[in-house]
Amino acid sequence: MEAGALSSLLARQHQTFQASNNFAAVKSPWWSYRVPYNQHRNACPAVGSHKHSRKAHCLHVYNKQAVAPPPSTAEETQKKENYDCVIVGAGISGLCTAQALATKHSADLNKVLVTEARDRVGGNITTVQRGDYLWEEGPNSFQPSDPMLTMVVDSGLKDELVLGDPTAPRFVFWEGKLRPVPAGPTDLPFFDLMSIQGKLRAGFGALGLQPAPPNYEESVEEFVRRNLGAEVFERLIEPFCSGVYAGNPAKLSMKAAFGKVWRLEELGGSIIGGTFKMIQEKKKNPAPPRDPRLPTPKGQTVGSFRKGLMTLPKAIAEKLGSSVKLNWKLESIQRASGGGYELFYATPEGMKAVFTKSVLLTLPSYAASNIVRQLSPSAADSLAKFYYPPVAAVTISYPKSAIREGRLVDGELKGFGQLHPRSQGVQTLGTIYSSSLFPGRAPADRVLLLNYIGGANNPAITSKDEAELVDQVDKDVRKMLIKPDGPKPEVLGVRVWPRAIPQFEVLPSAAASKEPMKVLLRSRSTSRRDERFLPCYSDV
Repeated sequence: MEAGALSSLLARQHQTFQASNNFAAVKSPWWSYRVPYNQHRNACPAVGSHKHSRKAHCLHVYNKQAVAPPPSTAEETQKKENYDCVIVGAGISGLCTAQALATKHSADLNKVLVTEARDRVGGNITTVQRGDYLWEEGPNSFQPSDPMLTMVVDSGLKDELVLGDPTAPRFVFWEGKLRPVPAGPTDLPFFDLMSIQGKLRAGFGALGLQPAPPNYEESVEEFVRRNLGAEVFERLIEPFCSGVYAGNPAKLSMKAAFGKVWRLEELGGSIIGGTFKMIQEKKKNPAPPRDPRLPTPKGQTVGSFRKGLMTLPKAIAEKLGSSVKLNWKLESIQRASGGGYELFYATPEGMKAVFTKSVLLTLPSYAASNIVRQLSPSAADSLAKFYYPPVAAVTISYPKSAIREGRLVDGELKGFGQLHPRSQGVQTLGTIYSSSLFPGRAPADRVLLLNYIGGANNPAITSKDEAELVDQVDKDVRKMLIKPDGPKPEVLGVRVWPRAIPQFEVLPSAAASKEPMKVLLRSRSTSRRDERFLPCYSDV
């Protein structure tokens, strides 16, 4: 398979990798989390390019002027193990790509190697089980899109799949009260999160009665305030950005963070106009028939497995077998004479060298920066500049009797979870009702809450110890969910991710890299925080 064909494959597979960041999806709320977005060990942002789909995870870099160390001779290359493709990183992006190659394209690439520097697969996916509790300390769930469900079925996990209740409410904390987010158009006139004036402003703006777009790249805040008004931004989008990206919406690029919504205005002059045009386009170009093997979710929801998210990477790695190598640390990449690349690894058996026709880096940008530096210093510098704010995942449990009156329905805590705008005096970004979302997460008489704290607007969490983080979360949830005089929580886990989620921020045009390289970015669908799981194909 030629480089272009492999790059095309990754573009087609791209929606498969919509794992829920530790936070959420665009169609689903933040809590559908796609793996700590792409904190992800699998996040590989754009190199030296300001063209958007910067948030895409498929990056094809071609740099004819890259300077590499002296190549090995053809005779030396023949002595090395030879592969059609080497995937660096056995997180969910790398493993899903390897499985796609094995199941769909084995005739073209029948020898694929996946290498992982750590002693386990899964990247930032971190499922923990203790007694009757099961929780996630990295990504929490995924959007059950057809590409993702294909991965589930191909991995033999259809019977292990669990889906959240699509009718479960989501909440935003506003003016001292948890207020439900509208689940559909019929809820819009009745929900109390926004005023009548705010709803009218949003409706007229969506129809096209809004200022024209500026001649510069807009941030999320600028785009939403201009199109939908201040209330939509302050009460919905700002907390959503905190939950999905742990970012600052005044800096996040609208085109990169919410590319599908941004495109609607470009396509039809307004959000509603673009929606109608997109519907027309879909009618003209209908999707192919759905794979009959796939389960059909009953509505917009999120998914996991009976034994947690780690079930998927373990199953894929088991199917790939000896093609997955653990404790293999990539030391360097060199261009081989006659084409292809030589990769040099430190392994438990000593140094090893392999030859491959193509390389995919499914790594955080700062890790990829170190690897490509000798081939392209300017590309490495660009990769190193991406900011990853810290996020802490704090998992705690309370007895059901500690839940405030009115929050329990038929004796149960109903819902997906809640988001907290920064203006409401709460440091915790949001809370997922883990024991309500999926079965078998906690004892029957207790609730399990996964809380996120930190982000771009609160990086000081790295200076706090675990007890301080737990105390802050406990203090916050007592303002709206837990009774003020309720018992102290049972602490199950505190995981601080020092570099959690890459920030795709608005950049001045002068900041774009001038290096002579061709960067092809496949924009990721943002229909669920769309996963940032798609790896990079790098032909340097």
